[in-house]
Amino acid sequence: MATLIKPNDAAWLYMEKSEMPTHIGCLAIFSLPPDAPSDFLLQLAARFRATRIFAPPFNYRLQRGALRRVLPAWEELTAEQIDLDYHFRHSALPQPGGERELGTLVSRLHSYPLDRRRPLWEVHLIEGLENRRFALYTKMHHSQVDGVGGARLIQGTMSPDPDARNCAPPWEGRKGDARRERPKAPPLRQILREQMDALVPAVKTLVAKPAVEHLDETARPFVAPMTPFNGRIHGKRRFATQNYELDRIKRVARAAGVTLNDVFMALCSGSLRRYLGELGQLPEASLTAGMPVSVRPAGDESVGNAISFILAQLHTEIADPRERLMACHASAQAAKQPLLQLPKAAINHYTMMLMTPQMLQVSLGLGGYTRPMYNLIISNVPGPAETLYLNGARLEQIYPISLLFNGQALNISVVSYGGRFNLGFTGCRDSLPSMQKIAVYTGEALEELERVLGIGAEKAA
Repeated sequence: MATLIKPNDAAWLYMEKSEMPTHIGCLAIFSLPPDAPSDFLLQLAARFRATRIFAPPFNYRLQRGALRRVLPAWEELTAEQIDLDYHFRHSALPQPGGERELGTLVSRLHSYPLDRRRPLWEVHLIEGLENRRFALYTKMHHSQVDGVGGARLIQGTMSPDPDARNCAPPWEGRKGDARRERPKAPPLRQILREQMDALVPAVKTLVAKPAVEHLDETARPFVAPMTPFNGRIHGKRRFATQNYELDRIKRVARAAGVTLNDVFMALCSGSLRRYLGELGQLPEASLTAGMPVSVRPAGDESVGNAISFILAQLHTEIADPRERLMACHASAQAAKQPLLQLPKAAINHYTMMLMTPQMLQVSLGLGGYTRPMYNLIISNVPGPAETLYLNGARLEQIYPISLLFNGQALNISVVSYGGRFNLGFTGCRDSLPSMQKIAVYTGEALEELERVLGIGAEKAA
């Protein structure tokens, strides 16, 4: 049975090119249990390979046929049709197995598109990480999952109980997922009527002028300045990470009277301002960030995307860190207003209309030649607050890995988990010299904010 792919999801398939794969990824780093036997990872790999239950979307493949490029659809495969040895791979890092070696491997794995002749996912178990650690790198196509949905899939394979064993691999899904009865679709006439009713408020919101109090802070599409992030890209990726105590971020937010996401924006802004300044390419105008916003209801584990977008100014033109933070806060408040006015049924229409120019720019090959809709994407994905375990192995850190387009050579995403604030930096290897500096500079931007807000170093340690 074939299922037509929703337009919001199909867009990621239309935009994909060999040098611009549209999958997203997740890197989870674990520490071995204290009593782990020497063959712990061999046992874990064997347990995974023995699991032949594939929950959606792990059993979905693009339907073949003449119309697949116009009206793409998913076909559901049986377990016997899925080559698990292709999708699940067990590898080891070269010595010394440090963060550099792990980053190099993940960068390489993330650079290559998924094979459309198969279900669009891979899971890599990576051993040999120093200090008795190992990693799990998962990549899935963005047409099937967004950041929040992906985080929930990964979280569903683990347990808060350190004594729990026989945890499921990602493709098995939560218990019962593969056998869950699908809800009956409403009649086509009802669907069309509901869609037309939702279209009107979406159009009104899109063309409405910003309120007077938000007029100066509203970020507009395609007015972002050109930067080194906004040229043509190539296929190879570079990945970097940073992580901080979540309490440090919370203290800054409380001291300034802003949100955690505002602080995240300010960390990105401070880092990018310094990086571009050192290159002699800091524009006078503020950089603009595209920011995904999850609209996925609690408990929704459906296949596909449930996101909208807002545009916000990062205020990289402001030198004072406190003033820059407050300007980021004002910009974020202005950016949220259109979504707050919309009924839920209209959000998909609004998102499609807002992002269609960007999709056309990328699909027609104009990205990198013309002014970008925004300079980069920054994304904040809330993760679980409780500590999780995979067959007794403690999840230490979890990092998001994203996608890039011509005209957008950098993505900064963050996942909060277990009291840590985990930043993942995805960049075009050939476009951004010394991209690791951007990651390092976020930490220095955090220290700068703590200093100007009077947060003592002993409290921020």
